[in-house]
Amino acid sequence: MKKTTIARALPFALLTLAGGQASAAGFQLLEQNASGLGNAYAGSAAVADNASTIFFNPAGMTQLQAREVSAGISAVRPTFKFTDRGSSVGALAGSGTGGDAGSWAFIPNAYLSWALDKDLYVGVGISAPFGLVTEYDKPWLGAAQAVKFDIKTININPSIAYRVNEKVSLGFGLNWQRMEAEYTRVAAVASAATTGTNVTLDASDDSVGWNVGALFTLSERTTLGVSYRSKMKHTLTGDIRVDGTLAGVPPLFVNGPAKAEVELPDVFIFSVAQRLSDRWEMLGDVSWTGWSSIQKINIVRTSTGAVAQTLDADFRDTWRIALGANYKLNDAWKLKFGVAYDQTPVTGPGTRLVSLPDSNRTWLTAGAQWQVSPASKVDMGVAYLHIPETSINNNQAASGRGTVTGVYDARVWILGAQYSMAF
Repeated sequence: MKKTTIARALPFALLTLAGGQASAAGFQLLEQNASGLGNAYAGSAAVADNASTIFFNPAGMTQLQAREVSAGISAVRPTFKFTDRGSSVGALAGSGTGGDAGSWAFIPNAYLSWALDKDLYVGVGISAPFGLVTEYDKPWLGAAQAVKFDIKTININPSIAYRVNEKVSLGFGLNWQRMEAEYTRVAAVASAATTGTNVTLDASDDSVGWNVGALFTLSERTTLGVSYRSKMKHTLTGDIRVDGTLAGVPPLFVNGPAKAEVELPDVFIFSVAQRLSDRWEMLGDVSWTGWSSIQKINIVRTSTGAVAQTLDADFRDTWRIALGANYKLNDAWKLKFGVAYDQTPVTGPGTRLVSLPDSNRTWLTAGAQWQVSPASKVDMGVAYLHIPETSINNNQAASGRGTVTGVYDARVWILGAQYSMAF
């Protein structure tokens, strides 16, 4: 059975890696808290509502109480259905189209903020900023390009924030990130069979990056936030594994050590939060992601230096725009609304990968915050991601992997909850 999931994780107390078919464009995971979900993550760098500000803008810790903890989880249900429109892949891959590629999955997060004095704060966050799992039924017509593609990350983010004055706060964080990748496809065989020999790359790496942020309180009603997260370069090392007969498999696809380099993108966010009245608040967000750092990924046999395969992503930089609103119903309840447009890094049908059938998407969201007590609150949110019919025409015939031509019908539902407490 094929499964493509937004994210997959064991309980975060075990610090497991999270992965999945990303809900944001590319394979980025925006669900680093559930409290921003109802606003489509508008105002993410300007709103310091709980300790999860550590991820979006560490400077926001100066707006929190002396000690705060926040933990949440998002449940995500994607649907991805492929329809063939003239693929030419040969006998190797078979004729299956994979059916519904969706499955429920869960993205956890946890944060702690601590005031050392009235102006100096420290904190730590645990999150999964990138993830992807795409796995198809076998046989399926694109198997020579990919059967399974699985990326998992975990990010641990110690941070510090300093209140310069009542108007300006600054923040800085370090990031240790673990990344694991698994890529499986069917390799060519000597006979024209409907199923072939699976070739799998398993590789992993640890890397270090950084993030900075600033928060500007322009007035009692207006707050601006800016933040930047650095690129993270991973040199994934592991092994190529061949499962099944070796007959007809290209010489570069034999068991042995291998590596692949990938540079995960940097992200810049500009946010605003504007209180219009005692009940209404408006939020805005413009973010840029440097996806052009991922162009061609070479899978290299470390014993010889030969390139076993090249993944042609040819990504472009992207923009995301979000607008949100909050309505204070009473002292206990706040209602949240949001909309966002999220641009894909995929440049067109010719570079769209079967392992990442990504496209532009529109977010429509709603949520609520319940003030349980003066020291604790619960946030809940729901999002529907509309993704238009997505064309693919990926021609890898020259490399023996055929041409996959067709369309994807896709949509995503996200449910989230977050508990925050001061102590």
